[in-house]
Amino acid sequence: MDEVKVVVAHSERATLRVGDVFLKVDADQARIDAEVEAMALAPVPTPEVLWRRPPVLAIAAVPGTALGRLGEPSTASPAAWAAAGAVIRKLHDAPLPPWTGRRRRDPDELAAELDGECELLVTNGVLPADLVTRNRQVAEAALRSWTPAFTHGDLQIDHVFVDGDEVTGIIDWSEAGRGDALFDLATLTLGHEEHLDDVIAGYGTDVDLDVIRAWWSLRSLLGVRWLVEHGFDAFAPGCEVDVLRSRM
Repeated sequence: MDEVKVVVAHSERATLRVGDVFLKVDADQARIDAEVEAMALAPVPTPEVLWRRPPVLAIAAVPGTALGRLGEPSTASPAAWAAAGAVIRKLHDAPLPPWTGRRRRDPDELAAELDGECELLVTNGVLPADLVTRNRQVAEAALRSWTPAFTHGDLQIDHVFVDGDEVTGIIDWSEAGRGDALFDLATLTLGHEEHLDDVIAGYGTDVDLDVIRAWWSLRSLLGVRWLVEHGFDAFAPGCEVDVLRSRM
């Protein structure tokens, strides 16, 4: 019998791996619906859906290995990072999905959430005030209007799989929808700034680097407290707190 491996588990959802099958357990039916529809619409390599029996979604493992891990040096080649950029551009150029996505907010709403989170980070003693203040200033550049694109919405480095210099699959589409293309690029390169040039070369168009840096700060500020409360180590070397410190 194949060993059951817990990939991730917290109060919102859990993912288990049994052999070459991933079982995603999620009580939020809308999140599973979005994931299945996004994988069907996205013009990029995605996992095969094997079966679906709410609240469980079974998908096949994609070949290859993750582009990297947050907090660890990536062993992938510059060409592999560029290939990831090219695949992301293909996604962003695709027709918009018919839903907005769970994380899509207008700039004013996002700013209000960010300001509230910054206050909690300081008053609860999670992060020092100067670190929060500096990154809130950097994050301001992301709080602007953008042209909606078909975005993955949670394009962490370990959600992109490669075999050599070829992208073999992108996983975890539950946050997909209409959003800011630069948010995807920033999420992929979070903690791996040294690979940003390779990603942009593959992406094939000029991007506003200040906005990408702003999204690094914004995503990290919004994520630190949640990560700590759910048992993840945002203070590990190369992870979210180090990303924030790099802006000082």
